Amino acid sequence: MDPFDPAVPGLLHAGRMEVTGRIVNASNATLVCELECDGVHARCVYKPVRGERPLWDFPDGTLADREYASYLISAALAADGKRPMVPPTVLREGPFGPGMVQLWVDTEEDAELVDVCAPADVPRGWLTVLRARDSLGDPALLVHADHPELRRMAVLDVVLNNADRKAGHVLTGVDGRVYGVDHGICLHEEDKLRTVLWGWVGQKLPAEALEEVRALRGELADGLANQLADHLTRRELAALSSRVDALIANPEFPEPSGYGPAIPWPAF
Repeated sequence: MDPFDPAVPGLLHAGRMEVTGRIVNASNATLVCELECDGVHARCVYKPVRGERPLWDFPDGTLADREYASYLISAALAADGKRPMVPPTVLREGPFGPGMVQLWVDTEEDAELVDVCAPADVPRGWLTVLRARDSLGDPALLVHADHPELRRMAVLDVVLNNADRKAGHVLTGVDGRVYGVDHGICLHEEDKLRTVLWGWVGQKLPAEALEEVRALRGELADGLANQLADHLTRRELAALSSRVDALIANPEFPEPSGYGPAIPWPAF
C-alpha cells in the first residue's frame, strides 16, 4: 500500500488490528499486525508501551511518544510537497494497550544503502564513515551511499538528536523512496546523536535541506511546538528548537560531539 494513500490515516487510527507476528531481534516488543477498515487492508508495526524495556538515560514509557513526535517533525520538514521520511505513524490503543502504530514499508531486496566491506569493494561514490578490522584482522570500512535521500535523513537525525540510526533503520521502499524507522530513542535534551550517516561531516547543507529546516522552524512557531508538548518535556522542546536554530545559523553537517559513542552498537 502506498504509505501516503489518503486511506492510510483512517486505517491507522480506526482499523481493526490483528497481531500476526513479532520482530524477534528488536530491543522492545515489536509486533506485526494486519489492519482492516471498510474493506481496506494494510500491514503495520505495533509497539505497545507496556513492551518497552527501561533505559538508563530515557524516561520509562516514553518511546512511543518519541516515535510519534519524530513522525510529526519529519512531516514538518517535508517542504514543497515532499513526503516525510518517517512512515505514517499514530498513537492508539491496540491488542496490548496503547502504543505506537506505523504503516509497514515493503522494501526492495538487495537495496542496502549502508554496508561494511573491504576497501577494494567500496562502491564508486560511496562515503567512508569508519575504518576498522574484521575478525580476521583484515581492513574493513563502514560506508554509505552518497544519496540525496540519505542526506535528508542525516539532517533529520541531527534535528531529532537520533541516538540510534542503525543501518537496519534505513529502508528502501518498493516505491524507490528511502524511509527511516525506529525513532524511539530520539529527542533527548542532551546531545546523543549516534548514527551510521556521518559521511557528510563538515559539508554545507544543500540549499533544499536548509529550506526544509527553515520550514520546520516556522511550523514550530505556528503550533507544532504546542502539539509536541503533549509528547515531550519542556526541556526536550527547548533543545529541539536550539538544534533547529543552530542548523539555520551554521548550515553544515556537524561532527560527533565526542561525549559518547558516535555510532550505535550494533551498527546494523
